[in-house]
Amino acid sequence: MTATSYALADAEPRSAAPAVVCRALTKAFGDGESRVWALRGVDMKVSGGEMTLLVGPSGCGKTTLISIIAGLLDPSDGAVSVLGEDLRRLRGSRLVGFRGDNIGFVFQQYNLLPALTAAENAAVPLIIQGRRRGDAVAFGGRAGLPARLAQRESEAGRAGRTANSWRRRLQFGWVAAILR
Repeated sequence: MTATSYALADAEPRSAAPAVVCRALTKAFGDGESRVWALRGVDMKVSGGEMTLLVGPSGCGKTTLISIIAGLLDPSDGAVSVLGEDLRRLRGSRLVGFRGDNIGFVFQQYNLLPALTAAENAAVPLIIQGRRRGDAVAFGGRAGLPARLAQRESEAGRAGRTANSWRRRLQFGWVAAILR
């Protein structure tokens, strides 16, 4: 696995401290002879205002590393801090709150809920954060989706490839809603 970072011209770092620091991270799944090491001794630092790409073959640990950085998985050993917070010290509702306020994902699969409209899908992270449902409609307009806000995901799926661009915008909208 290779991590490559690029500085973003428009970005301003949140602080002088690195945004992500991983030290000697390891992650194993299973026990005994069935144990599989997904990560072995990963060291990585990502500064604020950088875009970092993780590149590697299937099964090399990219998703495991991202899941540990996001606080979704605990490492077997090593340390990870995000925005100066040692994730080992955050548990339960404090970890959930930290993720909700600071971490957003854009998945390879769209992960939209088929029974919901675009506005309702956009509202999911906002509602989790305790925001008003009406905020989603205004947010959807800013995400470039006003014509599709009332369309259900199941209806968009019938539109084929053209629906994919608005699905991706909606995903980026989720991340923007979480991080604003």
